[in-house]
Amino acid sequence: MSSSQRPHLHQGGRSAPIPVPTLWSRTRRVVFGPPRNLQDRNLFHKVSLVAILAWVGLGADGLSSSAYGPEEAFRTLGNHTYLAVFLAIMMVSTVLIISAGYTRIIEAFPNGGGGYVVATKLLGERTGVVSGCALLIDYVLTITISIAAAGDALFSFLPPGWHSAKLPIEAALIAGLTTLNIRGVRESVLALAPVFFVFLITHVVVIVGGIAGKVPDLPATTVSLGDGLKTGLSTLGIGGLGLLLLHAFSLGGGTYTGIEAVSNGTPMMRHPQAQTAKRTMLYMAVSLAFTATGLLVCYLLWNITPVAGKTMNAVLVETLAQGFPLSHTFVVVTLLAEGALLVVAAQAGFADGPRVLANMAVDSWVPRRFAALSDRLTTQNGIVLMGGAAIIALLYTRGDVRLIVVMYSINVFLTFAISLLGMTLHALRSRAQSKPWKRRFALFATGFTLCATILVITTIEKFGQGGWITLLATACVVTLCFTIRAHYRRVTEVLTKAFAGLERVAAPAAPPPGEPDPTQPTAAILVTSYGGLGIHTTLNAFRAFPGHFKNLVFLSVGVIDSGGFKGEDSVELLTAQTEANLRRYVQLAHRLGVPATSRVAVGTDAVDEAEKLCERIAGEFPQAVFIAGQVLFQRDTWYQRLLHNQTAYAIQRRLQWAGRNMLIIPARIVV
Repeated sequence: MSSSQRPHLHQGGRSAPIPVPTLWSRTRRVVFGPPRNLQDRNLFHKVSLVAILAWVGLGADGLSSSAYGPEEAFRTLGNHTYLAVFLAIMMVSTVLIISAGYTRIIEAFPNGGGGYVVATKLLGERTGVVSGCALLIDYVLTITISIAAAGDALFSFLPPGWHSAKLPIEAALIAGLTTLNIRGVRESVLALAPVFFVFLITHVVVIVGGIAGKVPDLPATTVSLGDGLKTGLSTLGIGGLGLLLLHAFSLGGGTYTGIEAVSNGTPMMRHPQAQTAKRTMLYMAVSLAFTATGLLVCYLLWNITPVAGKTMNAVLVETLAQGFPLSHTFVVVTLLAEGALLVVAAQAGFADGPRVLANMAVDSWVPRRFAALSDRLTTQNGIVLMGGAAIIALLYTRGDVRLIVVMYSINVFLTFAISLLGMTLHALRSRAQSKPWKRRFALFATGFTLCATILVITTIEKFGQGGWITLLATACVVTLCFTIRAHYRRVTEVLTKAFAGLERVAAPAAPPPGEPDPTQPTAAILVTSYGGLGIHTTLNAFRAFPGHFKNLVFLSVGVIDSGGFKGEDSVELLTAQTEANLRRYVQLAHRLGVPATSRVAVGTDAVDEAEKLCERIAGEFPQAVFIAGQVLFQRDTWYQRLLHNQTAYAIQRRLQWAGRNMLIIPARIVV
């Protein structure tokens, strides 16, 4: 198409070409979906999760741990498998205690009670950032272990010659989930929900059938277990058996992972969010307790032992299905469902990991761009980071589930212990206001003791087998967070000192100016919140062009980020806040004796919305010159470009390409 044939848009007496979507933008829209309509009052309702979908998207993380947690615990018992009865009781108790503790956390933190928020509020910022960093690594490993365990399940019924393709397929699955989650959490959960329910049905059949099939042998089994216990007591003693049981219980800690995902994901749930989250927690706790202990009991009753190249669940299903019609089909469907559920479980890493990043970004522990939402209302930067880090972890560990579960469990129980310790102290502090404080204190203290015990034993036992990697990685991320926070604080202090006193602009003796005249030269100034940078930009616009501008138009884009998108009134509240800031700028212009007005836009991308807003203003004020302020460091480094947005430069490039004039006034600082 020639330039004369291209569609044009008439703006302010000039024709500007309507941008033609590029191949990349068209492809991106097909893959990730079209932008959300922020003016839709039902938008939050549409993207939030009801309890049953939250159970699929977040509860699957806990339920899927039955694919590797009970197996690791049972393996640790060695020849003393009779202890599996006591281990099953301990598993059920632990799941219910931790779940009950996190249900109380949901009540106390209805806007999101993840480990980072709980630790920050109850134990201080420093403890909070440790918990947050542990959670970030935990969610990366959630994705890694879920996909690696899914690969083990799926390849359990495939020929050994195919196993060389296992690692590449697992990496491709993580990449596919990353793309799916950029489209939106609700879309990804809906797409994966069917496999979740197939898993439930097949595993209920396996567990109920496995136990029912051994009911006639229960008397003989009971005698055998009693004889085994007597033999164990005579050889190891009660202390030795107790230590072995505690050891197996601790190394099976992977069973309890994923419980926290529900409380951390509360903000994405349907109103009333706390009630939805509590219902989701109940679904998850009951299903996990039933599945994990049921499989453990079936291992014991059917004398299941490890087989190279197969999971113990695969061996159990194959054993139970022998002699039945369509036995091979049932085995394949069951293992496919287990593998698919593990893929669904990776959703927790993609749903909650970026949310933790966003919370930490709002508090300036990580680059603030991680709080930004895409036009699909997902924390796209965080999703990409989590997916990329999970692929790296997968390749480093070569998909070894037994190695990953050690790395994974340490940080899971670190965050469990920190959160439950905080709630224990909170119960003590609030005992005067809460009558049932003793019950809550006992619940949290018991949960903390369990989690701290598992954490210490796992760290000591598995330090040389992968535990040190988790601890080192967590320490490095914590150090990086403190460094980033210190940088942001230094910049804020310098800006505060540099712009001190700018707000004290004396009002003129003349009466307030009238409305702006669109035919006169106009300074259209892009601002954010009311403060030193915006005032500095306004004053310097007149110093740079003395006597030229007769009008002022203040433009501001309210950016919806993960910290603000928490309900159906989010857009209206942000619009009102942005308009309030603009009114202060208009009042500043009136004190300067200049006619002024303001315009506002709301969106998820500041650059896109600012470009549209500027084009609109160019039509209203044909002689407008666009002006923005930008913090300018004495030394421009890569990390400063990462930590601080380059919004003004990006808008300038777009406007200049469209034939508009834009000036950037620097605010020079030395850090």
